[in-house]
Amino acid sequence: QVQLVESGGALVQTGGSLRLSCVVSGRTFSSYVMGWFRQAPGKEREFVAGISRSGGVTHYADSVKGRFTISRDNAKNTVYLQMNSLRPEDTADYYCSAGPQRWEYTHWGQGTQVTVSS
Repeated sequence: QVQLVESGGALVQTGGSLRLSCVVSGRTFSSYVMGWFRQAPGKEREFVAGISRSGGVTHYADSVKGRFTISRDNAKNTVYLQMNSLRPEDTADYYCSAGPQRWEYTHWGQGTQVTVSS
């Protein structure tokens, strides 16, 4: 059973940066496609970024391209989301997710809250 634990969420001012981390349990981390999603108050959960098993391919939502970077360290069973140039509209609960292939995310973390003040 795969378990995911996010950390790094905080209150930050507009223009600031944060790095979120997600530690994944088990010995088969490299077999999973990883992704980050977010959900703002009163809105549906949306895709933010995804990364392939080896880390060689990444995808981003248009709203975060050029500002966010997803990466993974398979030796540490960890996926990261570096967030720069943060805006108030980035305020949300951020969730780490794992799945066997693209667009098939089957395991989810509990979330970490990011608040960007104006």
